[in-house]
Amino acid sequence: MCLAIFAASIALTQTPSIQDVLQTNLKSATFKAVVGSSNMAELQKINKDFAQSYRFKSMDVWLKEPFMIRMESKVDDSEILMVINGPIRKLSIPKARLSQKLNLQNSPGKRQTAFDFGLMPPDLFDGFFKADFVRTDRRTGEYVFDVTYGPGLDKDKSRHRIWVDPQKKMITRRQWFANRGGFLMATFEYTNPVEVAGVWMPTTITVSNADNKLAGTTNYKDIQVNPILADSLFSVG
Repeated sequence: MCLAIFAASIALTQTPSIQDVLQTNLKSATFKAVVGSSNMAELQKINKDFAQSYRFKSMDVWLKEPFMIRMESKVDDSEILMVINGPIRKLSIPKARLSQKLNLQNSPGKRQTAFDFGLMPPDLFDGFFKADFVRTDRRTGEYVFDVTYGPGLDKDKSRHRIWVDPQKKMITRRQWFANRGGFLMATFEYTNPVEVAGVWMPTTITVSNADNKLAGTTNYKDIQVNPILADSLFSVG
């Protein structure tokens, strides 16, 4: 009996945790996200709002922890700025005289975070997300986790299943499941990784819809990791 308990204890300590694969060195990043290909018919099967994001052929992105993002782009002749600071999202389109600010505290599924770019800084799993280990992928050796929202945010039932390379500490695959109905919405593949300042990042993101049809690709270029970024870049005042 004692041996059985001891063996069970050893097995328990060997179960991977999300804490084992978080990108603890990632404090900030900048890069340009460039659309490589897009199929609007297939993208709209995922989500109409998601499909609209592919209208931005390129986007300059600044990330800073915790939970700060700045994105600048241009559609036709309109400059567009979106800033996320915690739960606050501000959208500005000067030519259209549009300035909109939303508090998404109670709508975590509508919040953009580093996770949307395939990144996992520790702050993501300090109350916002929680992750349950599912298995080790027999083919690749990658860890598989189910990611859901943390306490107080879990009225949103959308979830993600992620595959993480335990050596590179990088998401290689993500499945996105709907808030209502729990059905698969999209699958993201993160490939062609590069190591920058000790952090592995993908440079190609491929998204397929629930029919396994290629919907779009995006490439990350001009990547910088841990540059000094002023908090003023992320002002939503």
